[in-house]
Amino acid sequence: MTSPQLPPNAYTNAPQQHPNLILGSLQLLFWLVFRPSAWHNHLERIDPALDSGSSLIILLRQGRWRNLALWRLFIQGYFILPILANLLFGLVLWALGEPIANIAFRVAWGVVFGVAWGVAWGVVFGVAFGVAGGVAGGVAGGVAVGVAGGVAVGVAGGVAVGVAVGVAVGVAVGVAVGVAVGVAVGVAFGVAFGVAFGVAFGVAFGVAFGVAFGVGITINSWRPVLSFPFLILWNSLLYRLDKGRNGKSFCLLRFHSAFWDEWQRLYLPGLDKHLLFIIENNPVEGKAALEYLSISPQRWAAQAAQIELDARSLQGCADVEAIRKAHRSLVTGELESEVSPLLQIFSRISEDVDAALNQASAYNQRLVLRDIADKLNLQLQNFARSSDKYTVRFYPIIKSWREIVTNYIDELAKITELRQEIDSPYITGNPITLEQEIFTGRDDIGLRIEQLLSDRRRPPLLLYGQRRMGKTSLLNNIGKLLPNNIIPMFVDLQGAPSSASDHAGFLYNLAREMEKSAKKQGVTLPSLAREVLQSDPFTYFDEWLDNVEHALEQNTALLALDEFEVLDNAIAKGRFDEQDVLGMLRHLIQHRPRFKVLLAGSHTIEEYQRWASYLINVQVVHISYLKEAEARQLIECPVKDFTLRYEPNAVERVLQLTRCHPFLVQLLCAEIIVLKNEQDPSIRRLATLADVEAAIPEALQSGGFFFADIQNNQVDAAGQAILRFIAAQGEGAIVSHQTLLQHFPDADITFNLLLQRELIEEVDDGYGFQVELIRRWFV
Repeated sequence: MTSPQLPPNAYTNAPQQHPNLILGSLQLLFWLVFRPSAWHNHLERIDPALDSGSSLIILLRQGRWRNLALWRLFIQGYFILPILANLLFGLVLWALGEPIANIAFRVAWGVVFGVAWGVAWGVVFGVAFGVAGGVAGGVAGGVAVGVAGGVAVGVAGGVAVGVAVGVAVGVAVGVAVGVAVGVAVGVAFGVAFGVAFGVAFGVAFGVAFGVAFGVGITINSWRPVLSFPFLILWNSLLYRLDKGRNGKSFCLLRFHSAFWDEWQRLYLPGLDKHLLFIIENNPVEGKAALEYLSISPQRWAAQAAQIELDARSLQGCADVEAIRKAHRSLVTGELESEVSPLLQIFSRISEDVDAALNQASAYNQRLVLRDIADKLNLQLQNFARSSDKYTVRFYPIIKSWREIVTNYIDELAKITELRQEIDSPYITGNPITLEQEIFTGRDDIGLRIEQLLSDRRRPPLLLYGQRRMGKTSLLNNIGKLLPNNIIPMFVDLQGAPSSASDHAGFLYNLAREMEKSAKKQGVTLPSLAREVLQSDPFTYFDEWLDNVEHALEQNTALLALDEFEVLDNAIAKGRFDEQDVLGMLRHLIQHRPRFKVLLAGSHTIEEYQRWASYLINVQVVHISYLKEAEARQLIECPVKDFTLRYEPNAVERVLQLTRCHPFLVQLLCAEIIVLKNEQDPSIRRLATLADVEAAIPEALQSGGFFFADIQNNQVDAAGQAILRFIAAQGEGAIVSHQTLLQHFPDADITFNLLLQRELIEEVDDGYGFQVELIRRWFV
């Protein structure tokens, strides 16, 4: 529906025809010459099956003669337009001093020939040729009658006009058609009026029609060039008038030639400025014009205007809240321009700021924002080295963003110190990323992985551990534990790779994640286009790996596939072929020594037989609880300048409750900080045993998703019953095997599952919970 602020028929390729027969006829001719899309859309409105090549006879045979709109088109195209053309021709003759009687005779003959030739061409060549042929034939007929008395003059005049006006190819075709037409017409008139008049009329009509035809078929090859200077003047006048009226109400932009001359391929200077001016002063009309131009020959203006609008939007970000939202309005993928990489830089920074502000604690906000500030500094240096017009335009924007982010970091630090609050560095909802300082320990696992990677047999590795043991955090930070010549390429299979619909999508997303991960390590891999993979995905992916090996130089790639169980589910559902996907992994392990493969999951390979048959000799790296020293560091000094101190017995109690489980240590310590920040500043920065005990209920509640996953997804009903029974016996209780069998006969398989899940442990001849906090949940 048209907006009240948007005029009808403006900025559209499907305008409505004027209801007046005469004005509507002229509109048809204008569309045919200048706006072919409007002409085609008009035909489609009349009849969806109607097009420019539809023959009149076929249309009538198909029973469409009952369509009144079709009859209106015929009347306007085959009768009114020839009449109007010859009346205009008559006015020209009158201005040249031709006698009225001669004018009337020639106009009458012109109309007769226009109607006849329009219908004839409409039958033979279709609707569009019929309308054009009617106009050309009518004028040619009027001209021919006037020169029939002098053959020599008619021939010379026709040839002269044809050479002067027609482009070479068009004139040649036109004269050929005209001669053939003239012969036929001449014979007819020769029979009726005599040989002399027939020859004269035939030659004159043939040349006149030939010239008209030649001009007609070539007009859109030379008309845009000849009219270009006049269009520049016209468009400049419209811009000046719009600026003088502030473009508030009736905008003249709609009359710009970009909106009615579809054959004009030359750049129309100033169009982008005019468009921006209207967008600023009349957003509704400006948006409509922008959308129209974006699919027109003048799309460059829409692109230039959109780039400037994006620049102004980014420049208008006055605080971090505005910066975090900026990426939502940037459409970087649709711009085929050198500015697209620049906009992608701003979009990524905006997304990073959004992620930073979503951090639960002010400390983690500052931590991520400092990394963003470093990136902004680097980009600012890169921008300063370039003289490209877009880089120059965006330089002050990135400089402003850096100042905003830096000032906000300082403001967060001042507020925290003023309130004497304790910043919580703990992360309990997401894995620890490479940028976060809190990652602690795991040196022994890093050493074990390094040793296995140097094994000449090149065995695949499995990083196995229970959920929330820190597998993903370790993979995110494994580059800190390995030599520099090993380049980790971390791929989370829970994301895009396993959710793809086919092999091409899987391999494309796999390559993209490998590329992103390697870039964090300072290694740039070649890109892989999705279109390349469509025909033969695994062959082209293998060729891409050749290029990756070349880019690695002397380094070794560690392809770390997290949550491999998700990929197994996709194979089980038939979305991917087992032999293709797992065979590709086996081939990579066996035949590409520069690649090492590490899987990570909470299941063993033996639980997934299909993997075991492809990945032979898998070496398991078990990740479990932190070492006590590592857990102490995580409690007492998780980051530099940590302001909270613990009494010795408080630290011991945290270790007892968590058994150095990395997630539970962070969960409990985070709740201790929340509790301390609610206390009086005089006692805020010292954690006591009472504080630890008080934080336990809050930790059980806030970590409910972790405990519920154990209860609902890792054990069955029998396992839940056993865990509740043991939990009810109290902290540190050991229940004998015999007692458990009395209450749960034939439960040996369940006991083994609970042991494998590291929920209980065997002590002497009984069983007890490994972790006290988990026991309290089952109470």
